[in-house]
Amino acid sequence: MHIGVFIFPTDTTIQPVELGRAVEDLGFESLWFPEHSHIPTSRITPWGGRKGAPALPEYYWRTHDQFVALSAVAATTTTLKIGTGICLLAQRDPIWTAKEVASLDTISGGRFLFGIGYGWNVEEYEEHGHHFGQRRDRLRECVLAMQQLWTRDEGEFHGEHLDISPSWAWPKPVQSPHPPIILGGAAGPKTAAHIAEFCDGWMPIGAGNLKGRHVVEAALDEAGRSRDSLELGVFRAPADRDKLEELQAQGVKRALLELPQGDADEVLTALRDHARLIER
Repeated sequence: MHIGVFIFPTDTTIQPVELGRAVEDLGFESLWFPEHSHIPTSRITPWGGRKGAPALPEYYWRTHDQFVALSAVAATTTTLKIGTGICLLAQRDPIWTAKEVASLDTISGGRFLFGIGYGWNVEEYEEHGHHFGQRRDRLRECVLAMQQLWTRDEGEFHGEHLDISPSWAWPKPVQSPHPPIILGGAAGPKTAAHIAEFCDGWMPIGAGNLKGRHVVEAALDEAGRSRDSLELGVFRAPADRDKLEELQAQGVKRALLELPQGDADEVLTALRDHARLIER
């Protein structure tokens, strides 16, 4: 089982280049950065869309641009895999994002992992010009359109939310046919169907959400896909040896451990503590 780490990369915590070098030196498989374009100050949607949730932490609106930060890490490491954990694809322009993904995969030498999610902040999403209730369907079309741009000399896509005429779009990703697409979030029927249709991996937040695994497996069966064709991961996995071994026994292939939103000393101390799990 691969062990990686994630942190919100902001202007108030350890900077991406310093962190990336330390993560690679300590033997972790991967480093992942989440994203938010902005957080409207109205704060209408509670944290995570959960009624009664605590106040949203400040680091949610202080994040560096995800692809810029990951590019800096890619340029200053050699073996470390870099991932979006997660990319809020449904609120993005898929043509630009396809180019960003392909460029980063090329620049990194094929080390990019494309983690995506539907998003939870209604006002953030809708200020990008889209209807929140359509985010799942729009994410699906974004992925399918991007796959066309990545894999064809003249890619095109025609759907309900996107219409792309035959187009040239380079560079193409180094990884074939494209970087792994890994969907986050708990698995209901629609999410499971999307995982089975266009994802290479599923990575819910917390080990508890693996309880939806049977829904995902049923969707894979329905789609005629082997269950082994989907890589299973856990985002915000427990930093505990016994619990990680339990996840490994369940077939989890990647566990991502959370880092604190502190200064460099605090983050690097936590990183060294996590590294002891790799040694074991």
